[in-house]
Amino acid sequence: MKDVLSMTINEIRSCLRRREFTALELTEFFLERIRKYDKEIGCYLSVREDLAKEMAKEADRRIKAGEDGLLLGIPMGIKDIICTKGIETTCASKILKGFVPPYDATVIERMKKEGYVFLGKLNMDEFAMGSSTENSAFQITRNPWDRDRSPGGSSGGSAAAVAMGLCVTALGTDTGGSIRQPASFCGIFGLKPTYGAVSRFGLIAFASSLDQIGPMARNVSDIAVVLQSIAGHDPRDSTSIPFSPPNYASFLGQEIKGLRIGIPDEYFTEGIDEEVKKGVLQAIDTLIGLGAEPIKLSLPHTKYALATYYIICTAEASSNLARYDGVKYGMRVNGKDIVEMYKKTRVMGFGKEVKRRIILGTYVLSSGYYDAYYKKASQVRTLIKKDFEEAFRICDLIVTPTSPTTAFKLGERISDPLKMYLSDVFTIPANLAGLPAMSCPCGFDSKNLPIGLQLIGRPLDEGTLLKVAYALEQTINVKKIPDKYEC
Repeated sequence: MKDVLSMTINEIRSCLRRREFTALELTEFFLERIRKYDKEIGCYLSVREDLAKEMAKEADRRIKAGEDGLLLGIPMGIKDIICTKGIETTCASKILKGFVPPYDATVIERMKKEGYVFLGKLNMDEFAMGSSTENSAFQITRNPWDRDRSPGGSSGGSAAAVAMGLCVTALGTDTGGSIRQPASFCGIFGLKPTYGAVSRFGLIAFASSLDQIGPMARNVSDIAVVLQSIAGHDPRDSTSIPFSPPNYASFLGQEIKGLRIGIPDEYFTEGIDEEVKKGVLQAIDTLIGLGAEPIKLSLPHTKYALATYYIICTAEASSNLARYDGVKYGMRVNGKDIVEMYKKTRVMGFGKEVKRRIILGTYVLSSGYYDAYYKKASQVRTLIKKDFEEAFRICDLIVTPTSPTTAFKLGERISDPLKMYLSDVFTIPANLAGLPAMSCPCGFDSKNLPIGLQLIGRPLDEGTLLKVAYALEQTINVKKIPDKYEC
């Protein structure tokens, strides 16, 4: 089964239908890889071998009966912020240790119908607050390309697991770049869908107006298949868009000749690593060589995006995380009265970065400061959104670097929050505007670390992103799995 790691989901499904191997054999292959390699990288917080084999056997039964499903028999990892019925979901936080959801998130329900196989829950920054996966309460995840470096965050466990072949594909979440930045650092593809295109029901909230669930994979075809499985309206999510998803796979292989690609000045200024800039510009030249038309443009309010984001996301985090008080579920630390119980539970249950963001968010929402901070940030957010609307009058999509740098060393930024926050300076604007955005591997720097290119599209125009990403993938064919982890 050594060729499985280079196969797409559709190719694996064809092999399963032809009985070249069974879903159980496929699942055991990935479980063995997890046992062999995960101890040195730390992708999984928990692995459910019993459940995985049970789901694989059910997939084999369905295949034998002639049934089909987009993910039938496909082993996947799930970021530990997405509720899974009967399976512990911790958000990598002590305060939710032992929390077992009584229901599945909508995305899990939909993937079960399509026949996916659950391997386990993947590590992350606590409550998705971080850019390095060093903020997990339980373990640090390392970058498969260089174990002294970060895999990015907050979906670092998902990105690393995909990059080293510990699952076929994985789900991550993206609030300010948490799918795209780790995808860039680990050399894989990661898509943040349009806000509202994928249900947030069952996603444990960090910042509700920004959070999105999306796929991470080693190839564009798999991104399209997983997106097809999870996208669409959900009445249980009040922010869900009522739309019928197109056939995302149909965009793969389409010509990009004549497509207008916007190149914003603000994303190629000082602060960006020269090797990243060179790699992204070379990839843009590749797209131009395929017939795309480059258009220079400006997104003038980009410089305010980082400050705007950290006001809005911390304010929403302060509100969302108020529910963790030791009363209903999760960790409880007893005190002499209920107030002391609240205090002790939250002090001991939350990590340093989560506390920092709760404090910041509570401050910007407090009486006397709301207008100066949260209201003003909301107004600037509107201006950022309008910048994109104006840009899309003259271009079909926007191309930028995903991150200003390649993967940084573990411990290098953990004591400098501002430096850490700057890791997401290029990904945050798409979240504020609710736009679909995708990171694509486009090469390596001189340290053999992956470089990521970001595509940003119009609302609900994931198809164009997939079309361009596929054209880039087929042309430059970047290596996806480090030599050490090949079969």
